[in-house]
Amino acid sequence: MACSLDPHENLTKAEWRIREAAGRGAQIICVQELFRSQYFCREEKAELFDLAEPVPGPTSQSFTRLAGELGVVIVGSIFERRAAGVYHNTALVIDADGSLLGLYRKMHIPDDPLFFEKYYFTPGDLGFRCFDTRFARIAALVCWDQWYPEAARLAALGGAQVLFYPTAIGWHPSEKVQYGVAQHDAWRTIQRAHAIANGLYVASVNRVGYEGPPEHGLEFWGASFVADPFGRLLAEGTHDQEETLIVECDPRQIEETRRNWPFLRDRRIDAYAPILNRVID
Repeated sequence: MACSLDPHENLTKAEWRIREAAGRGAQIICVQELFRSQYFCREEKAELFDLAEPVPGPTSQSFTRLAGELGVVIVGSIFERRAAGVYHNTALVIDADGSLLGLYRKMHIPDDPLFFEKYYFTPGDLGFRCFDTRFARIAALVCWDQWYPEAARLAALGGAQVLFYPTAIGWHPSEKVQYGVAQHDAWRTIQRAHAIANGLYVASVNRVGYEGPPEHGLEFWGASFVADPFGRLLAEGTHDQEETLIVECDPRQIEETRRNWPFLRDRRIDAYAPILNRVID
């Protein structure tokens, strides 16, 4: 969805879209990263910390109530105020009875032009978690995490059947003509590769719309998608339209794919210790 400057308006829109998805048969519903505001990390301003909220707080309370009412699982996203001076980019996982199963705090924090997240977010300290929901065992990672194969692999080893990535990624307008197609293709390709390498479903949920001034803004490229354990795109959104994708994920496909591509069976866990080094000199 596209986001306005009003957090209350964005929460109301998200609630309406969750109801729409549930009415169309969705069982697990994921919103985009930091959906309650425009993507504020385009700039570094201390007053923007006022957008943060605690847990429990307005978003978690709204989503737990909604999940229980509709009988759906919700993967939410908040700018979490944990304590004075300590803030996280956090995913909420709420079960279909309205219980908050837990949090995932974004582990990989970028610091790029117009993506100044290190100014706002403390790196996560909860690890890579899986959650048993009414409908599936799932994991939630967040945006920049989607470029890291280690994170996806740990989710798979934890038993995740569906890996959700609430996301806010877009083009710098000055780069779109030269790099735009390749950037989007790389983003989609790396996540399809996670689905293949780990034999699970990947669902990536991105925002749409242009945010910021014409010369210093971001054009979010949307294109939310779900890939199956074979890496096939089951559904994909457009670049510029607000959409709700309803996609069936059959857990039997995980079993079938892993029997024929037993990547987890053939891992050489005795030989991977050097991966714990920053570099191998």
